[in-house]
Amino acid sequence: MPDPIFWAGRRVLLTGHTGFKGSWLLLWLQQLGAQVWTFAKDPEPSPSLFRYLAHDRPAGDGWHHQIGDLADLEALKALVTQAQPEVVLHLAAQPLVRRSYEDPLGTWATNVMGSLHLLEALRPLDHLCAVVMITTDKVYENREWAYGYRELDRLGGHDPYSASKAGAEIAIASWRSSFCGSAAHQTPHLHIATARAGNVIGGGDWAADRIVPDAMRSLARGEDIPVRNSSATRPWQHVIEPLGGYLRLAEALASDPAPPCEAFNFGPSLASNRSVGELVDAILEHWHGAWLDQSDPTAPHEAHLLHLQIDKAHHRLGWKPRWDFTTTLACTVGWYRAVHEGASPLECCLADLNAYTQNSQQPYE
Repeated sequence: MPDPIFWAGRRVLLTGHTGFKGSWLLLWLQQLGAQVWTFAKDPEPSPSLFRYLAHDRPAGDGWHHQIGDLADLEALKALVTQAQPEVVLHLAAQPLVRRSYEDPLGTWATNVMGSLHLLEALRPLDHLCAVVMITTDKVYENREWAYGYRELDRLGGHDPYSASKAGAEIAIASWRSSFCGSAAHQTPHLHIATARAGNVIGGGDWAADRIVPDAMRSLARGEDIPVRNSSATRPWQHVIEPLGGYLRLAEALASDPAPPCEAFNFGPSLASNRSVGELVDAILEHWHGAWLDQSDPTAPHEAHLLHLQIDKAHHRLGWKPRWDFTTTLACTVGWYRAVHEGASPLECCLADLNAYTQNSQQPYE
């Protein structure tokens, strides 16, 4: 678990806080007592987890909220000057595969150049700063292997989203090699690592073209769940799992005598690698309904098999997943059902966080 002593009062810059994962991470940092400066584009139209949480916990003491674009280098420089971060958690991105086909240039600009803009803005810092740059499990050249990808496997990407994230990995590594060090053109103050997470699910994701939000919308309306690719296999994990990994990685970058300035996978246990069909069937065990196969052979390409090896994070960081597939699905569907029936999204998120940090298997009764 993240160390509350480390995070209490820690100056943190978090990008992408208006998104699904970013909203959860902001809440967790607040619970840990960090001082958080945030930077992201406006949240998606309602429903939005960020809007729900910000309504109950508006910006103020301990949270400094800024809307902006990663293309604006001067805004990033001004924010870094103000925040003087000790930790940076970079989640801001264009995160959707199908949207990347609609806007490939915007996807590349945000995911590659936006990441470099942030690193350039951090370069003048004159104190130690741990920087965790979040990419994705889709950075690997997908060969439809039945076994998991390791951090040293070849990068690639068929679709613009995957390729842009692989490009970001290469660009970040190049920037680190070029500008981190003791030479006159370098800085010794930045410890930079990248984090590659699997397919995250959990309460509060309403993005288009993702299977869990699509399923929850359909069930709430009493409709069949549309399923595009029921046989595709993914490493499903609750959103809290990789976020804990990011926090642990930041702690190691800031505190370890040999900081792990490398790439790390954060995924579920092997048993949580399931097909989309199995995922939907598990959802229906908690919320009665049915699903409808809408596979389309003319649809844009998406990988069929994708698994991650996570032993490096376990051995180097002491991190491993806590929740199995059954608990992950119970928590995810329980969150949506509770909110659908009138519960507070904030209280449901806090219940999940409390259950996870206390290693409880039953956040919802």
